Amino acid sequence: MAEDSDLEKTESATPRRRQKAREEGQVARSRELVSFALLSAGFFGGWALSGHIGGHLESMIRGAFTFDHATVFDTNQMLIGAGNAGIEGLTALAPLLALTALAALVAPIALGGWLLSSKSLEPKWSKLNPIKGLGRIFSPNGAIQLCMALAKTLVVGGIGALAFWNHHDDVLALVTQPMSVAMTSAGHLIAVCCATTVAGMFLIAALDVPYQIWQYEKKLRMTKEEVKREHRENEGDPHVKGRIRSQQRAIARRRMMAQVPKADVIVTNPTHFAVALQYTDGKMRAPKVVAKGVNLVAARIREIAAEHNVPLLEAPPLARALYYNVRLDAEVPGVLYGAVAEVLAWVYQLRRFNTQGGAEPVRPSDLDVPAELDKRGPAAEEDEDIEDIEDVEELDPQARGNNDRGNSASRNDGGRA
Repeated sequence: MAEDSDLEKTESATPRRRQKAREEGQVARSRELVSFALLSAGFFGGWALSGHIGGHLESMIRGAFTFDHATVFDTNQMLIGAGNAGIEGLTALAPLLALTALAALVAPIALGGWLLSSKSLEPKWSKLNPIKGLGRIFSPNGAIQLCMALAKTLVVGGIGALAFWNHHDDVLALVTQPMSVAMTSAGHLIAVCCATTVAGMFLIAALDVPYQIWQYEKKLRMTKEEVKREHRENEGDPHVKGRIRSQQRAIARRRMMAQVPKADVIVTNPTHFAVALQYTDGKMRAPKVVAKGVNLVAARIREIAAEHNVPLLEAPPLARALYYNVRLDAEVPGVLYGAVAEVLAWVYQLRRFNTQGGAEPVRPSDLDVPAELDKRGPAAEEDEDIEDIEDVEELDPQARGNNDRGNSASRNDGGRA
């Protein structure tokens, strides 16, 4: 049952599926909307341009029936007259033809947007298969299209016939009216019949447009397996991504560990947390965290610090506050300036003691750390603090540059314990 559900097209089309369909020339189109637009353009255009068209047609008819005995047998004059009549007719209908051509272009764009696709013009031999052609004709969609065509014929024809029947007395009365009055009445009757026909086409188009949109969306539906496959193609294979992420973590860890020998002091918890602080007078506005970790990462930070004689200070509240509230390669916040200043003062005194002797400085204790900062944050696992390293480099591109500069910068580390 689960396999069957994965094969059913129940999922909405993804943006990529829609883009691919447009590239292949598949968009929602309604023939009835185009027919309605053409009919409306012809009717309203003819109504608005009736004076222009009537003037040119009158000139054309007058020219055609104006002749004398000398020109009636001249074939050249007949050809000239026919040409002039053609020019007059084309001039009369040119605005109306342009308006209908514009309607034919705008109507499809209004539903499916502007689209030029060469793939839709490519020959497909499958369309010449008579068996598939018969299948399309006798398919449910073909039956629906046949019903739509019959309904269109019945609605439009019925509305036109009803309008004519309601004015049949006026039509019969035309033969008894003078020419000028009859022409005006005939024009009025034609306008009424055309208007009712346009209204009928509007009804057909209003029913066909939502159906075509529904049919188009149904055609673009995807199975759950297709959605998963497309997601894998867009996002990449999860196994490959996991391998890449593992390598990124290793690189991030090595980059962070490379900063530990350059740190001024390592603040520890003493076993669970380790945070490396660095400050260069004249180059930094405030001390910054260059490395941090928990559990195994913290242990490795302490090992590297011991190998390079970087002082270690056990200050659990400060270590936790720095770990949870200061991102990697970020400056220490102002609320921790006092505590960090005491730690750095102890480091400088320790350096002086190692080089010049004298009284050994007392390790700082009872550092002033706000209680709200000494709280457990969301990250407390070994792998999560490595992810924090990657997040810093993704959110702050300068972090990578600062680390790289730190690898090449030389510092005077004399006097470290």
